[in-house]
Amino acid sequence: MTRIFAIFRRELRGYFATPLAYLFIVIFLVLAGVLTFFVGNFFDRGQADLQPFFTFHPWLYLVLIPALSMRLWAEERRSGTIELFLTLPIRLSEAVIGKFLAAWCFAGIALVLTFPFWITVNVLGDPDNGVILCSYVGSWLMAGAFLALSAAISGLTKSQVLAFIGATTASFLFVMAGISTALVPIAAYFRPRLRLLERELPDAT
Repeated sequence: MTRIFAIFRRELRGYFATPLAYLFIVIFLVLAGVLTFFVGNFFDRGQADLQPFFTFHPWLYLVLIPALSMRLWAEERRSGTIELFLTLPIRLSEAVIGKFLAAWCFAGIALVLTFPFWITVNVLGDPDNGVILCSYVGSWLMAGAFLALSAAISGLTKSQVLAFIGATTASFLFVMAGISTALVPIAAYFRPRLRLLERELPDAT
């Protein structure tokens, strides 16, 4: 556990050692605000809640989480430091967990910094804060799922660009799998074939 925490602290400190971390947070906050208050028609809805805010989170994570995690293992492989890193007295599982938790914590920090949105809806109305809190927790868990997928893809290549493209593509497929508009044509394609198979099964027995 001590070694995991040491890796976690090293990686998290490394994020804030470069301006890219602050740029990531600024981009996340700006995009979240624009999507919530303008694209999501927050003021036109006449309802003080954060539904538009959380509705766009999968699309935010679709791009920003791969950008955050593309360097996790790709940079280590490209620079050749992965061999040195893995010769340290730590297990591979501890390295994976430590790196993942650092990136997940950083994503959580960016999410927590959106608390002014929560304050705004409480000033404008009387929202259900329990629902909002659960939505924040769910959003953070979703960020962890995106991050796990992106980190796995980052470990397959030395190129950060390829890691970003691969993670974004894989994440996009999972996002589309949860949208009914994308599932309707798929269901329409397979439904007749399933019915035909059901009719053939009794004959086969």
